[in-house]
Amino acid sequence: MPCEGRHAICHVSMIAGVLSMEEFKFGRLDGQPAKNRNVPIAVTPEGFWCCPSQAVLHKTMKNQNQQARTKGGTSPSVSKASSVQRTPTVLLEKRTHSTPTRSRMHSRTNSNEQLFPPADDAVPDPPKVSPVPDKRHKQHKISVGFGQLHMSDLKVMLYGREGVAVKMIVHKNILAQNSTFFADKLSRQSPVSCIEVLDCEDVEIFVETVGLMYCKDVKQRLIKQTVARVLRILKVAESIGFPACVMSCLNYLEAVPWVGDEEENVVSSIRQLHCEDYGVSPLLKRVASDLTNPPSDTFAHIIELVLKSSDDRGRREMKSLVLKLLKESNIWTNGSSDSCVVTFYSSCRNCLESLLNLFRQASEPEFSEQSSDNKDMIFRQITLEADNLLWLAEILADRNAADELTSIWASQGELAKLHCKVPVMHRHLISGVTARLFVAVGKGEALPSSETRQLLLDVWLQPLMDDYNWLQHGCRSFDRKVVEEGIGQTILTLPLEDQQTILLTWLGRFLKVGDSCPNLQRAFEVWWRRTFVRPYTDQQGSSSSSRFATKMIRDC
Repeated sequence: MPCEGRHAICHVSMIAGVLSMEEFKFGRLDGQPAKNRNVPIAVTPEGFWCCPSQAVLHKTMKNQNQQARTKGGTSPSVSKASSVQRTPTVLLEKRTHSTPTRSRMHSRTNSNEQLFPPADDAVPDPPKVSPVPDKRHKQHKISVGFGQLHMSDLKVMLYGREGVAVKMIVHKNILAQNSTFFADKLSRQSPVSCIEVLDCEDVEIFVETVGLMYCKDVKQRLIKQTVARVLRILKVAESIGFPACVMSCLNYLEAVPWVGDEEENVVSSIRQLHCEDYGVSPLLKRVASDLTNPPSDTFAHIIELVLKSSDDRGRREMKSLVLKLLKESNIWTNGSSDSCVVTFYSSCRNCLESLLNLFRQASEPEFSEQSSDNKDMIFRQITLEADNLLWLAEILADRNAADELTSIWASQGELAKLHCKVPVMHRHLISGVTARLFVAVGKGEALPSSETRQLLLDVWLQPLMDDYNWLQHGCRSFDRKVVEEGIGQTILTLPLEDQQTILLTWLGRFLKVGDSCPNLQRAFEVWWRRTFVRPYTDQQGSSSSSRFATKMIRDC
């Protein structure tokens, strides 16, 4: 008999609770004795098959084809026939599209009528959607049985992608009781012996979901599954109207922790499905509140807890965390932005008021006579409040909301005068606030008025120069190049005469202390070009500028 005439079909009895290598018989159509083959099978405790994924099926077929090609020692026709007979595939059929003769059909029916039905009835041909002969000629078939096979009265054909067709041997009453989709199909015409599902997106999960209809406890079956797989089951169960499975999936998702991207996948999947009738609010309450905006009192309470923390490490870590979360969130783009700014500025004023009182205490004549414990407590509070104010300035500057803070800070003349009366190791973070505001102005993150910029430089540039060495070595977040660029750009926003006054004062200090002073050479270079190289004045102005430059160089 030619090779095309042979058709091997695997028939397996359902054995509950087995996951092993079982021995099955492959019926042969040529009348020869059937051969036993060890085939890997997976049967669930409820007694139905776990359908292998399409990737596994194609990998199996590829391995079988490679093994068939490597066999030798016989004629091509004998080798080809042998490969068909010895294919170790679980319930897998390769469709052959040669037209069987009447004698072949008669022989096949007589030799196998008690074990399996005729091959053409086993799996009906899928409808021809488009003429793609290369894929249709290599249709892979899987046969899956559920429950008691001898009592089955319905076949369900699934046609998936990449030429995979699955025949499910099921029971009408089970499917009609559990699925509105199948109940509708069965009620349209009677009797119904086969239902076809075309273009099935997820054949593997569809088969598994149908198998769950035979389970007494669906939730127990889902415990070992991953969140991603349960979402796939939920999608299929919702599409076929399987409410018990949908509820079990929702209960599972509500109870199981979500890790990494699972939260986004769960929320997006739930919102895409029509699960309103199943009550998804307990599930979504994990990620969404009934309130449309974050409560401002809760936000203010969090800021207050961080600012008043007594543990240095905990306070430092939470400041970093809150700062990162504020940068990542959209809290500044919705209606809660104004309330957040009000909260931050209220905290800034509290810190400034506390700092001014602490500096006054540390500047009193009798302060030096107090015990070391009292002085250490005052100095510690100064450091804490300065660090809090620096953190708040970082948040406001990063969100382009530091204009008002720049104005408030420039008006702190009393605090600037008391600044030099506190040891530099306790006060240098005050200059850190100044440096951050200079960076904000230099980058355009804050846009204060010209008077505010001038006042900021007049009041705080000298204290910053005094603490500059400590800032470089005692502040881990201090970036010298960024700060110097910010100071220089702030100076260059002033009128040319004010630039000259500030930069000449800086030059005298820089020539004395060097790196212990901000390096403003780039700003000095810009001012020099504006003044001497391309002055926007008449020729008389240029000659007077040249004489001034000569005098300045001689004095230096």
